[in-house]
Amino acid sequence: MTPLALQTLIANGEDTRHQFKRDFAHVDSLAAELVAFANGLGGTLVIGVEDDGSVRGLSLQDVGRLNQMLSNAASQHVTPAINPVSTNVRIEQGQLVMVVQVPPGLNKPYMDLQGRAWVKNGADKRHVTAREEIQRLFQQSGLVHADETPVAHTTVDDLDLTLFADYFTRRYQRSPSSVSQSLTELLQNLGLMREGCPNLAAILLFGKAPEHRLPAFTIKAVAFPGTIAHDLSYVDSENLEGTLLEQYKKAMAFLRRNLHHVQSGPSFNSPSQLEIPALVFEELLVNALVHRDYFTQAPIHLFVFSDRVEITSPGCLPDRSNIHQLRYGVSRLRNPLLAGHAFHILPYQGLGTGIPRAAQAWENIALQDNPVANQFKAVVQRPLPLPGNVEKEGSKAESKAESKAESKAESLDLRVLIALQKGGALNKAHIAEALGLRNVSGQLNAQVRTLLNRGHIEMTLPEKPNSRLQQYRLTQVGMQVLATAPKPSA
Repeated sequence: MTPLALQTLIANGEDTRHQFKRDFAHVDSLAAELVAFANGLGGTLVIGVEDDGSVRGLSLQDVGRLNQMLSNAASQHVTPAINPVSTNVRIEQGQLVMVVQVPPGLNKPYMDLQGRAWVKNGADKRHVTAREEIQRLFQQSGLVHADETPVAHTTVDDLDLTLFADYFTRRYQRSPSSVSQSLTELLQNLGLMREGCPNLAAILLFGKAPEHRLPAFTIKAVAFPGTIAHDLSYVDSENLEGTLLEQYKKAMAFLRRNLHHVQSGPSFNSPSQLEIPALVFEELLVNALVHRDYFTQAPIHLFVFSDRVEITSPGCLPDRSNIHQLRYGVSRLRNPLLAGHAFHILPYQGLGTGIPRAAQAWENIALQDNPVANQFKAVVQRPLPLPGNVEKEGSKAESKAESKAESKAESLDLRVLIALQKGGALNKAHIAEALGLRNVSGQLNAQVRTLLNRGHIEMTLPEKPNSRLQQYRLTQVGMQVLATAPKPSA
């Protein structure tokens, strides 16, 4: 490191990867700093500098003593041992400073001589005591996997044995009953049971109601009318629960009803397709479900905005993985057991091909790895709709009745506005009743979404955000539209 580079580093202050210390009097204190860097992203320890950035400097005797202490700490007071690199730098003012660079560890978790694991917490460090965080450190080093963890208080009765039997027969071309093993032995041999109870992979793939045992491992799906997430204004919202296959199917259905559909050919009778190839979401959703961090108690977020779709998974990329490697199909399995079985259940190709396949089908995909927030996000940009080439879910225009269909849609728009004007705040069922519809049809759902997007109506705040009785009311814009529009025919 050059003197100029060091002065710039000091001027920028401390952060998660840069720590200043005036001196070290005890080897245990130095070992704790090394452990914290090794358990994280690595970092640089600058000795001879105060916390506020003022340079005190070191004598040659100090440098000799600290180098000996560093060697002792790295080899004898850190387990497993690490290999930091020290450099002595004399800055322009003449002070001598010792710079210690610690690479991110490959054998996490690292501990000090007392068996304590330390991690960085902003510019400081803290002692890790939470079981979940220690598990994650072991996971990063490949010593433990969340998908193999037994789910407490579960038995074989918590599994859908019919679902498991169908999977086993399809994969191995024979029924479980034909195998000369008990069901418990069979599940253990497949890696789906440990310590007498099903593990996380078994519950996620074959559980009767996984959300009861694992409530955090679901998908939270929300469609917003604009380009920002909003607590009060949304078009559609649903908690997607069930097995991983059920969550995947529900997520695809959510996307199909909240994205535009584009005609695949010039004829009005041509089948419609999603504005973005379905393959893109198939790959990204499966990637999120299979490779997320199951030591993190949080759902996957599927957000649909007017200009993009975001899929956010708990857990940043595993150690030694980066976004560039992902795009070239180089990946590291965080949940190898789950991935092995999911290959035969979900539309999962494995071998790191998901991201490259999605990128090949749709170029406008941004991948964002955020170690600080411990999450990974895929952002899929939506195309601008082509006039006359977009149809909403539930509307099927016929070639000889295009103008008539558009007229009916406009008429229904106004009828919805009139119903809201007369009844105040109404839910979809009340609107359908006022219009004489037998149920809340796909056509009405599409019109409500259209009016929300246009700003003609807005949602009221429900007592429960996920309630299906979400009410709607006219906005000032909607009132103006209604005041200037001719009355629709019945």
